[in-house]
Amino acid sequence: MEAEIELKLFFNEIHEKNLINLLDSLPSCDGKGVKKLTNSYFDTPDLTLRKWDMGLRIRGVNDHLEQTIKTAGQVIGGIHSRPEFNVDIDQDFPKLNLFPNEIWPAESNIEQVQSELQCLFNTDFERQSWHIFVDDSLVEVALDVGEIRVGDNFDPICELEFELLAGDTCALLTLAGLVSREIPVRLGKASKAQRGYQLAGQSSLETIEALKFIEIDPNQSLKQVAVNLLAVGLDRWQTIEALIIAPTQAVMALPMLSYRLRACIRLIKNTLKQFELLEDSFQTDFDSIEQRLNFIEEGLSLYSIIENNAALVAKLPMHQALVDVATAKLEQLDIIGQVEQLLGDLCYGRLQVHLVSLLMQLNDGEVIIDKELDLRSFADKMQENSWQKILDVMPLDNELSSSDYLSVAKALDDSIFVGVAYGGLYSEKSRDQFRAPWQDLALGIRTLAAYRQLKSISETAYLDISDWLENKEQSLVQAMEFSRRSAMQSEPYWR
Repeated sequence: MEAEIELKLFFNEIHEKNLINLLDSLPSCDGKGVKKLTNSYFDTPDLTLRKWDMGLRIRGVNDHLEQTIKTAGQVIGGIHSRPEFNVDIDQDFPKLNLFPNEIWPAESNIEQVQSELQCLFNTDFERQSWHIFVDDSLVEVALDVGEIRVGDNFDPICELEFELLAGDTCALLTLAGLVSREIPVRLGKASKAQRGYQLAGQSSLETIEALKFIEIDPNQSLKQVAVNLLAVGLDRWQTIEALIIAPTQAVMALPMLSYRLRACIRLIKNTLKQFELLEDSFQTDFDSIEQRLNFIEEGLSLYSIIENNAALVAKLPMHQALVDVATAKLEQLDIIGQVEQLLGDLCYGRLQVHLVSLLMQLNDGEVIIDKELDLRSFADKMQENSWQKILDVMPLDNELSSSDYLSVAKALDDSIFVGVAYGGLYSEKSRDQFRAPWQDLALGIRTLAAYRQLKSISETAYLDISDWLENKEQSLVQAMEFSRRSAMQSEPYWR
């Protein structure tokens, strides 16, 4: 058995030549040439191996065939670690009895699994590889370009893999960091096998429906909490990114997915700030990404007009014209194109790799969390700080206007994110009762922004709904003011 430890980056094929030139130019680099790899992945019709969290393939390199089975592993940030078993074979169909008996689940019928095996998909690509020394560590770097194929359907492969052959895991991050500062890349979460299952219709993309509370063990140290928050944040970031750029993604899903992507990134930034880990270089990349995502508010406003069968404007006699204009504007916003431009910006992958590096340094004790508080006291302090900021931007004695509410949207979001990070430590009932009106206020702010968008749309469509808009906006602000004052007098659940 081998334990494969690797870091994977995705890139656009237009950068292939620059990547090759960069890797060729590195010191202590030994080019291993180019070879063509053919891979066939096997499972039963009911995906028995996948249910066991196993992946089975036969790989061909020239005239040599090897069958491999990968068993359950883990991904922390972007570092993949997964045990695998490799056996030379003289045919293009797997023989499960060549693998050790102990890898199979108890009471499994391997003979029956063998009889039901079939090829589900193929991944064929050219691999150019290098052996690179980083201090006393040896890393194999593989640049794969090709395609995943199921019948007439295919998905391109453009991946750069860093596999640790000997030494310390930090060597992977040293090389990945060097690449990410020169070439636009992004962390690769999904394996070729996972993408193949998805293309074959045997697996769906992982989804994140809402900002779930992050699970934190009350007995964890602050270092463990920081590692946990960053690891979960990075994992959610990559999951939502994959959902946004999925070829079959519906236009209507993109505004909320983009919002959740930004929420994950902001959650990570807030975590770094809380643990005093927000270096200037981090701040610069966060700011660049935030700027690239400034289309989100317009996207959410348009989405709010169209969603739920246009419930927001359904009672207006001219509602269909408003919806048609909003739908056209959402398509013209080209969220996919905007996200692809972000992925093509150096700041994106550079930040991701930098975060994984910090995560590993925290995990290994190379970066110290110098806090004397216990976890509960620290969480109380973070939530109290967040609460005081809300009191500052929304003074209880002040009457807030529609514009005031729109101006505090980010501060309210940030406060909600603090609760996402630490809310799991508290009583569910008191926590949810306290948070509910603030989440309603966040929804109200989004609706106010939709009314502003409707004003612009109505003018474009030569429709006069100004009186209706003014009444709706005033009524909503009055309701929000009542809810806010009531919420601000409630006892915070962490006290």
